[in-house]
Amino acid sequence: MRFGRARLGQMICAGALAVVLALGGCGAPEGAGAPDAQSEAASEAARLAGRAKRVEIIRDDYGVPHIYAKTDADAVFGMLYAQAEDDFARIERNYIWATGRLAEVEGEDALMSDLRARLYMSMDEAKAAYEGAPDWLKALCDAYADGLNYYLQTHPEVEPALLTRFEPWMPMFFSEGSIGGDIEQIPLGGITAFYGDGTPRDAPRRLEDMSEPGGSNGIAISGEHTASGDAMLLINPHTSFYFRGEIHVVSEEGLNAYGAVTWGQFFVYQGFNEHTGWMHTSTYADFLDEFIEDVFEEDGVLYYTYGNEKREVEVSEVTLAYADEAGGFGTRVFTMYHTHHGPITHMEDGKWVATKINWDPVNALQQSFIRTKLDDHDAFWNMMDIRTNSSNNTVFADSGGNIAYYHGNFMPRRDERFDYSKPVDGSDPATDWKGLHAVEEMVTVVNPENGWIQNANSTPFTSAGAYSPDPEAYPAYMAPDAENFRAVHAIGLLEAMEASEEMLTLDGLIGLAYDPYLPGMDVMIDGLVATYDETDIEFDDRPWAIDEPIEILRAWDRTADAGSVAMSIAHFYALGLAEAGGKYDTLSRMERLVYMSEEEAGEVRLAVLTEALEQMHKDFGTWKTPWGEINRFQRLTGDIDLPFDDAKPSLPVGLASGRWGALAAYGARAAENTKRIYGYRGNSFVAAVEFGERVRAKSLLAGGQSGDPASPHFDDQAQLYIDQVFKPVAFYRDEVEARAQRSYHPGEEDAGEAAR
Repeated sequence: MRFGRARLGQMICAGALAVVLALGGCGAPEGAGAPDAQSEAASEAARLAGRAKRVEIIRDDYGVPHIYAKTDADAVFGMLYAQAEDDFARIERNYIWATGRLAEVEGEDALMSDLRARLYMSMDEAKAAYEGAPDWLKALCDAYADGLNYYLQTHPEVEPALLTRFEPWMPMFFSEGSIGGDIEQIPLGGITAFYGDGTPRDAPRRLEDMSEPGGSNGIAISGEHTASGDAMLLINPHTSFYFRGEIHVVSEEGLNAYGAVTWGQFFVYQGFNEHTGWMHTSTYADFLDEFIEDVFEEDGVLYYTYGNEKREVEVSEVTLAYADEAGGFGTRVFTMYHTHHGPITHMEDGKWVATKINWDPVNALQQSFIRTKLDDHDAFWNMMDIRTNSSNNTVFADSGGNIAYYHGNFMPRRDERFDYSKPVDGSDPATDWKGLHAVEEMVTVVNPENGWIQNANSTPFTSAGAYSPDPEAYPAYMAPDAENFRAVHAIGLLEAMEASEEMLTLDGLIGLAYDPYLPGMDVMIDGLVATYDETDIEFDDRPWAIDEPIEILRAWDRTADAGSVAMSIAHFYALGLAEAGGKYDTLSRMERLVYMSEEEAGEVRLAVLTEALEQMHKDFGTWKTPWGEINRFQRLTGDIDLPFDDAKPSLPVGLASGRWGALAAYGARAAENTKRIYGYRGNSFVAAVEFGERVRAKSLLAGGQSGDPASPHFDDQAQLYIDQVFKPVAFYRDEVEARAQRSYHPGEEDAGEAAR
């Protein structure tokens, strides 16, 4: 359940629940009406207004904010202020989620999400981490809070859902990668099974489904393959749409970073500066381990076995608040359990299991910010030695012509006698982590002879074709990642480029990234057509002859296009086939599709096709419906939820799902009351970057920069996105000024118009 922002904020801040206030982040300080409090508020207002005068924001013709300041900290102040102008609601929700307060907004069903956050860090621990951080990092955290608080101060019409004040310790919950970072790897099903009703039980089995894959594409090309002779980088995250905004932040202390920022971060997450570029793809490297604990009770005290000793289980309580159905609030008290391996997160065969992950927020924040200010690959390598970037791979290029790939970054050293792909015996000290692998011990690729590198959340052992790392040189736990159809697609294109000696331009790199071929469909449709040719089955009771759609598929070039009927048939057939068979738990997503296409009984494939055709006939009046009539782009409101509606305007899209190997992935789904499918994740931010004497780049966002439906930048990139027409990036000051629509200091009277 959800509550309106104004109503919820009033209920909480009225003191309806003391525990909510105790959690922090709501309302005015105690005694706000007293002269001292009023004086303090006035003093802060003056301080923030003075800080705002040191920051300049220039909005270009697509609403992208370019922030200029003397210091890094003031630049961060402007960066967060500008983000809040564009989409405060998403910033706030990210921190509500990360700090474990989602149930206060969404109700009791979100309590397990909140508990998961608190199992790994309490607010007191976050505050202690902030206090122990280096002064320069504390200054950035202070600036983060100042920027958001100044936005709220100068925009009294904005009604937060919960957080009326931001604190400098909050980024400790949001320190690495995407919102949630490694915690999102901990299934809520296990937490719910253990903590949910007071009766610990085994967690439900984890089964990979065939939903739209997340992740990203990264491609680096050395100068030997480019027309300019300079290295190029493709930055192509596949997140949910509107998950990140585009931003440019500059200081006189060496900061000059451009790219995508997850709402509420104070560092450019995927992007570039004048000399280096970094693209993160989600990794499947094993950076998380589960330890089965031998827990027992003596005299009312819980212990666990560790070698020849018994250790006391750390037991603590947390009180979490939630919005109830009556419009008020309730609380639940949870008893949490920790061993030295980490929090207990679930059970396996009746045994408690602790899950250990990377949790080092201060160093993770330092690494995330330092990464944006480096000048060459040597400095980048040294930054990677901080080793807290655990949930991501990194594809890199620089102005010196270097290209590189890092498979993960936080990699615990383990005893290879144990299979860490499964829970290990926590009572055996030999299973403990033995420190971290050094960067040079991890799977890396630097300047391969072929001159290109790719990663699509796939195995690193094909990342550079014939010059990829040798899997035999690394522990099995370091890179268990499977291959996927997107990587197969990228490798084919890059090997063809290499063989033809084609010299890529920036537009050529964009064309490569949008190649419409779907290698997964080659496998699936070949198997279907072969089955039809070998099978004698009558389908006279259908409102069509099955041979016509088969012949359309046989003639199809296996590319995505808005006008293609074959693409429509193939999409629904492939989805149906993926869901028709067993889970095949030992197979990767790609292996499962291959198996279903080549090994599954032929009658199953033909039955799935007929069901897909029947559904298309029912939903669209005919199975002969072009892909663009089915596959649409629609952005209706600035709300975080996506209320797709067939009755409202939408645009046809020729892109296709990453499941089938589309590099320019367009994940689409139907809503409860729609027949058409609408894009919701995939290509969200895309940039192609070329490094030379002056860095050149082109970029594109799904929809637009602003989350405000009243802004022209809410959807001004929608048609560009569909047509694959990229906007040139304004990076240098002269470029920014040439395209400037407005320049202002944060808090100026009509600053809200800047986002419009």
